[in-house]
Order: sequence, then C-alpha cells, then structure tokens
Amino acid sequence: MARETVFVDTFTDGILRPDASMLGPVRDGGYIVANTAPGCWGPMITPAIRGGHEVTQPVAVEGAEVGDAVALRIEEIVVTSSATSSGTDSPVDGRYRGDPYVAACCQQCGAVYPPTKLEGVGREAVRCEACGAEASPFELIHGYTVAIDAGRAVGVGLGPAQAKAVARDARRYAALPANSIQNPILVFGVGDLPGLVVRLRPFLGQIGTIPGVAMPDSHNAGDFGSFLVGAPHEYALSGEQLALRTDGHMDIDAARAGAVVICPVKVPGAGIYVGDMHACQGDGEVAGHTADVSGIVTLRVRVIKKLEIDGPVILPVSEDLPPLARPLTASELAAAREVARLWGMGDIEESLPVSFVGTGTDLNAATQNGLERAARVLDMTVHEVRNRATVAGAIEIGRLPGVVQVTFRAPTERLEKAGLLPVVREQYGQE
Repeated sequence: MARETVFVDTFTDGILRPDASMLGPVRDGGYIVANTAPGCWGPMITPAIRGGHEVTQPVAVEGAEVGDAVALRIEEIVVTSSATSSGTDSPVDGRYRGDPYVAACCQQCGAVYPPTKLEGVGREAVRCEACGAEASPFELIHGYTVAIDAGRAVGVGLGPAQAKAVARDARRYAALPANSIQNPILVFGVGDLPGLVVRLRPFLGQIGTIPGVAMPDSHNAGDFGSFLVGAPHEYALSGEQLALRTDGHMDIDAARAGAVVICPVKVPGAGIYVGDMHACQGDGEVAGHTADVSGIVTLRVRVIKKLEIDGPVILPVSEDLPPLARPLTASELAAAREVARLWGMGDIEESLPVSFVGTGTDLNAATQNGLERAARVLDMTVHEVRNRATVAGAIEIGRLPGVVQVTFRAPTERLEKAGLLPVVREQYGQE
C-alpha cells in the first residue's frame, strides 16, 4: 500500500542497481523525507563504499512506469552538519584498480573494498582493518575545514589547530546519520584556508532515479560515467549501457529548495534517491569537490505519465534563472505587443522557462547532449534550440568536466504538447 510519507535514513553501498530493494512505495503526490550523508570526500576515503558517494536507499513511486517521468519538488533542505571539510585531490597509485572512486584495494594485503578503521587524526588516519596499512585511495592536496554558524548562513575557515580539534570529534561535527558507514573527511583536520568566510546556499549534488543498468552512484552522469566504458573492474559498461544512465549526479546548484527536478523513469517504480548535499558551490565545481554536509531533505513527488525524457529537466527558482530566460514581466509583455502591433503582426509567443541537463565527456559534448534532449522533448530542431538558448536563455556550467544546463524560454504550446506545461505553470505562477 502506497504511503503518504516515506522516511529514509538508510544508504546503498555506492552502487545503483535496477533490481535493488526499494522503500515505499510513496503515493503519487506524497512526500519523501531523507536524512542524507555527505558525498565526495567521506565516501572517497572509505573503500567499502563502492561508488564514490553514499546516497540514500531508493524509494519506489506508486504508478511510475518506464517511459514516465517523476517531478520532485524540493520543499526543504536543512543542513545538520556544524562543520565541513573538502579540497583538491590526487589518487594514490596502488590503492585502486582502474578507478579510485569505484575499485579501491589495499596496497599492502590486496583486499578489495577493504573495511577500514580510524587511528588518530590526520591524513594518515584511514587504515586497512585487516593489515593496518594506510588505505585511503585519495590524497587531499589543498584542503579546508569550515565551521558553520548556528543559523546555517555562513561558515569560517579554520586554522590547523582548530581543524585538528574538530577532527577529534569528526562524526559529531559532521552529524553523520546513524546508518552511514563513511569515514568523515573532517578526521583529516586540514586547515589551509583560515579565516575564509563562505555563504551557505545548500543544494543536492545527487537527486534522481535508478538507471537501467547497475553503476556506481558518482558515475551516473555522462562525464564520470565515461570512465566506466571498458574499465578494468566489475562495474565496467559498454557505450550502449552508459546510455541507460539517468544523470542523477549533476552537482547543479539550481537543485535547491524551491526548485523542481523532473527525472526520467528507467526502471519500474523509478527509485528516487538523494545525497551529496553541498553547503555551497560555485558554478563548475572547479576544485573537483566542495563543502559536503549532512542534512534533511523533503521532496514532494508527482508522476508525469508518458513524458519520455532521457535526462533531468530542472525548473529553478526564478532568481536562479539566467536573466534572459526569466518569465516576461507585464510591462515587457505590453511593450512587446506594441512592437508586434506596429509591424502588423498577431499576438506574440507565450513562453515559460525550462532547463535541460546535458552531460558528456567535456563541456562541448555536454552542451550538445542538452541541446539534443531539449529538441527531442519539445519537437524542435537543434538549431532552433541553439537560437533560443542564445537570445532567450543561457548555457550554464554545473560541473567540470561535462555537466551543463541548457536553459531558455520555450513556447507554452510546445511545453503543453510534451506534457510539461502544468508543472511549469505551477512553478512560475502563471494560470
């Protein structure tokens, strides 16, 4: 029997599986409330987590069938960590097979996905449980620890001494959920940006549906996913299998409270999962990682029948839209209608914003992917989408090397034909 609200505080082992056991189902129109664990660095230094992140156990959605879409309205995001840590990385040769995010191994005893323990604090704290050797497959090159204020509005970079104090009680400062098995990155105690003040603007780096083939969670996108093609480990994929991804790992800062993320359904029940909450991130995530935190997420779930999309569509909050893509104001519409009247034209086009996620091996490939997805859903040519995104929208970078948003105002008649108009009108307040 479908539930009004499904609460989630359990996690996968880092692999998204089409045949995975799902919680729920949540009813169409119901809610998912999830306690998420930090992504990136914590799982990266925990070899037993096989996907590079630690995302929530998937939730089935009542009535969601392959070929449908599921609209997820992010009702609320609450940061629960009181400190966060991150930085740039370098993989450690000998401690992985082909991909340090996916196939970690102990360099000394050869154990694959070895259980680990923490000994003290610092960059050498993660140890193989079997033989005691250092076991982190990544080295943190330049890193920071940020203490977060009680109102979750700003954070301050700590110096080495203060960062070490946080490290000694890392799990509490990270507010790790009880079922999380990750080694908190706070245990490294790094403090290379003392005094830096950052603004919190939390969003979900991972929000999506289960792909049609088993794959590591951090690789459920066209850029990181490309590393799986022909890889020398058990999660290797072919190019055809990679097309079954759902691009749930976006790292797009528009996926914050108030936004709607529309996800493809590629397995029965959809399998909604979330994770990798970021306290803040600039476009591009140029450091490769950002300030990951634990938090509480509330989603409202709606099924959109027979909306066959290949990847996510985002309806950002209005202030996050590129200036040219924002809904036209009453005065702008009046001025435009006057221009049309002077030139003997009929009424102007009615349009509303929509943002298609594109992913690929680099930004050019990701942009082309996003353009093609938009053209397919809205029954346009790619050339028309390119023009609309140029004069009535923008291409925005979510993450390097290859995640973008193709955002533009689309004709409402095309949105209606695709099945998107009701949710777009609801988001942007037009009847």
